[in-house]
Amino acid sequence: MGSALPQPQFFHNNLITLYTSLGHISIARQLFDQMPHKNTISYNTIINTYTQLNNAQQAWCLFLDMRQFGFVPTQFTYATLFACNSLSIHQGLYLQAVAVKSGFLFTDCFVATALLGFLGRNGCVNDAYKVFDEMRYRNLVTYNAMISLLGHEGYLNECMSMFHELLWNWMSLSESSFVGVLSGFRYEDDLDSGEQLHGLAIKFGLLTKVSVGNAFVSMYGKCAGTCLTVKMFNLVPKRDLVTWNTVITALANGEEPMKAIEFFRKMYIDGFAPNKTTFLSVIVSCTRLINLSYGEFIHAKIIKNRYENDGFVGSALVNFYAKCNRLVNAHRCFDEIVDKNLVSWNALLHGYSNKSCLTSVMLMREMIRSGTFPNEFSFSSVVKSVLPLEVTQLHSLVVKTGYLLNEYVTGALMTAYAKNGLSLDALSLFDDNKLPYSVVYNNIVAGMYNRNGMYHKAQELFCEVEDPDIVSWNVLIASCARNGDYNEAFELFNHMQVDRITPDSYTYVSVISICTSLCNLVLGSLLHSLMIKSNFNRFDIMACNVMIDMYGKCGSLWSAVKVFDEMPERNVISWTSLVSALGLHGYGKEAVARFKQMEMVGFKPDKVAFIAVLSACRHAGLVKDGTEMFKKMKDEYAVEPEMEHYLLVVDLMARYGNLKEAEKFILGMPFAPNASIWRSFLDGCNRQRTIESFSYG
Repeated sequence: MGSALPQPQFFHNNLITLYTSLGHISIARQLFDQMPHKNTISYNTIINTYTQLNNAQQAWCLFLDMRQFGFVPTQFTYATLFACNSLSIHQGLYLQAVAVKSGFLFTDCFVATALLGFLGRNGCVNDAYKVFDEMRYRNLVTYNAMISLLGHEGYLNECMSMFHELLWNWMSLSESSFVGVLSGFRYEDDLDSGEQLHGLAIKFGLLTKVSVGNAFVSMYGKCAGTCLTVKMFNLVPKRDLVTWNTVITALANGEEPMKAIEFFRKMYIDGFAPNKTTFLSVIVSCTRLINLSYGEFIHAKIIKNRYENDGFVGSALVNFYAKCNRLVNAHRCFDEIVDKNLVSWNALLHGYSNKSCLTSVMLMREMIRSGTFPNEFSFSSVVKSVLPLEVTQLHSLVVKTGYLLNEYVTGALMTAYAKNGLSLDALSLFDDNKLPYSVVYNNIVAGMYNRNGMYHKAQELFCEVEDPDIVSWNVLIASCARNGDYNEAFELFNHMQVDRITPDSYTYVSVISICTSLCNLVLGSLLHSLMIKSNFNRFDIMACNVMIDMYGKCGSLWSAVKVFDEMPERNVISWTSLVSALGLHGYGKEAVARFKQMEMVGFKPDKVAFIAVLSACRHAGLVKDGTEMFKKMKDEYAVEPEMEHYLLVVDLMARYGNLKEAEKFILGMPFAPNASIWRSFLDGCNRQRTIESFSYG
């Protein structure tokens, strides 16, 4: 008939192609196995089918059979196998050698481009560069593959250089060119180049392409703030689910996580159904906000969309509820995960490690029995809250699993030993010659010296550090602050900035505490200005609380109030600092009002908070409010009063003439009054006698 192939082979090949396109893989394979006369086309068809299913094992076996039976692989065979995501590095390198021998690798850019993709997936950047340089023919797809590889691996300068080469050589750019190069933009310093590419994309008319728009939204999300990310999103003419997921992910990880939830709602209004990626991002935003109501709303949506059994979504929910101090809910979400992985176990371990050492240790045992072995994060989470006996047991397990050389695991062990009063055991780990030198170990031991008042030891240890990090500087500055070496602390603070080490919350807590001790409002205000200049929003609650305390004790009450009102998040210490500042300046009624406001928003006052409000009542003469607060302390919050609370109430009553009530109160104390209480009572008696003698005579 003049045909290159017998008719039955054409027929079988077409049938195999038809069944594979319909998804009937087993029938296609059965037809292939039954073919009396196989050929290269039939092998390529079935290999391509397994590659698309990401079944590298079957595809590889067919490739070996093909060569064994004398069929010569074509460029399509090599390119198809290189494109398989599950192809091992050993199989890929063997295939590369065969492709070189066949002559296809450097004469056919289709095969070489597929090889670049394989090397890129396995992180072999230098090998990919070598293949690219040796290629005789390159096309736009080849350049795009190399640009994408360099971008994903973080080689931005090389990626941009390749992009410029493509622009000058070809004078043509595609969607993949922009998507590839933009994948390498990750930091604020990259924004200028990103904006130039934005203009170039408009010039080439590619901004209308959905994939390019998504890449620019992602770039602005990583390199710019919320404002530019949202602006870029609004400029994108065409959106798909990836567009929404990109902007929600960027906002969830940015400085305004609340906006991610707003865009999640808008996404529903626009008719897009969320997927797994969407839910992961919004749960991250709820976790960062520690907002239980929003998180429960998202959880309900997850259940409705049947994602609660997914390992990654379930792990995110476990982490969310653990951060919100809802460990029962966290454990329930964990139990609903079908395929529990290391991430889900670690999320639950981390939640329990802050609350219950026994539960976290039991969970780790259960985790090991289930066949999931702990990693450095698992050990670091569990070790930080265990008792002395469990520390030694975990230490043995760490040695057995080979994680003793991991500096964060060993550092957590040293911290655990120190917390349990086993300082010698912690120091024996530090002095172990088998462990590599680490700044982390130095920092932990220096922190131990600080807590024990051995400030000079901490300073000596700092001098031995070759390349100190931010923690090293913070430990030394804190050491100087606690030891009263205020000038040295500020000299270190200046040296730290000269060395281009950016101060963090812990740094500012130490230096602002010095300002409080010196009652130096000017210096404290200058430090506050420096914090604002370096983006005040990135400083945590602890730094803001110290700022409130500093302003209150240095005489600038309204500055303290302003810092409090502008705080995005507050805790009991924040409210206590404000109440204390108001009371110190004589605003007793306002202090009591703020204390009641703290109760209304759900914060449970502790012993220190009651000292602050009772002190405010004493300064302002609010006897009735003070006695009510003391009664509430015992009856409503079950906080057992200490000597200082009794002293404040006695002083309040005696100072303002309620001597009989004060005497009755002293006699009703559950323990013997000390000298300070009797002194306050007698001072009240003397004051009353002076007033009476002045009135009568």
